Amino acid sequence: MRIIRAVAVATVATTLLAGCVQGEDTPATGTDATTLRLDYAYYNPASLVLREQKWLETELAAKNVTVSWQLSAGSNKANEALRADAVDVGSTAGAAALVARANGSPIKTIDVFSQPEWAAIVVPKGSAITGVAGLKGKKVAATKGTDPYFFLLQTLDEAGLEPSDVTVTNLQHADGKAALERGDVDAWAGLDPLMATSEADAGSKLIYRNIGFNSYGVLNAREAFLAEKPELAQAVVNAYEKARQWIKDNPAEAVALYAREAKISEEVARTVLTTRTNLDVDPVPGEAQRAVFDEIIPVLVADANVKTEEAARTAADTLFEPRFAASLS
Repeated sequence: MRIIRAVAVATVATTLLAGCVQGEDTPATGTDATTLRLDYAYYNPASLVLREQKWLETELAAKNVTVSWQLSAGSNKANEALRADAVDVGSTAGAAALVARANGSPIKTIDVFSQPEWAAIVVPKGSAITGVAGLKGKKVAATKGTDPYFFLLQTLDEAGLEPSDVTVTNLQHADGKAALERGDVDAWAGLDPLMATSEADAGSKLIYRNIGFNSYGVLNAREAFLAEKPELAQAVVNAYEKARQWIKDNPAEAVALYAREAKISEEVARTVLTTRTNLDVDPVPGEAQRAVFDEIIPVLVADANVKTEEAARTAADTLFEPRFAASLS
């Protein structure tokens, strides 16, 4: 009976694998087969370009490596996937990577893909709230563990408010947008392209912006992956640089691709890519990102996002692995 069950399980597993699409979620076959597991995210336009263009799939096919893609709905989800060994490389905000490492996740930041202004404080159309001071006593939607949440903490601190002065409703980004537009919350720590979509479609208003509170878009990899397959990590960083350059060289095509993949209007895609995303950044993680960390660490400690300031400082000292981006020609 056990033999029959084992055969049945193996048959079902084989059937399920055969039904997958190669290059999406299918592992490679063969004795030396490898699957490179990446995330893609609507807050990371370069990942959408890579997934569409299939440059990595083409390059790595000869090495018996296939590429699997997993959608990340936010930095918190990308970090969860890295922690669970569900992806090898995930894209997050820099501050989210810092918090994850400070809390024990064995990850390294290997590339900086953009300096986005992807977070701001948003209120619904017709709101009487015109500034940060007006948030006191209000209900604010935010996704904990992500740049918009850390943006909210810094914004409150700058205004002399405590996190306890607002009621934070912890919702994933898309749910936060919906809650704002339904009137379930008074404000939202938004994330593009959802934020730009809410502006365009629902008349939502950005009452506070500060690009300095946005902690860069970064790629993070599990330490074990970097030790075991450094050549694949290098291939990913190389491909991201190619995608970044492609967006800069092909702005119209990039807007159309972004709109199509993220299911947003071209107007919104253009806003995010051309006015809220700086692609002219050094891909090597280092001092620019560390400067943001130095500003945000006290706020993270005060809100208990990390256990101690020492843990956060140690994480900041050990998070960056610059050798892959530094090897770009």
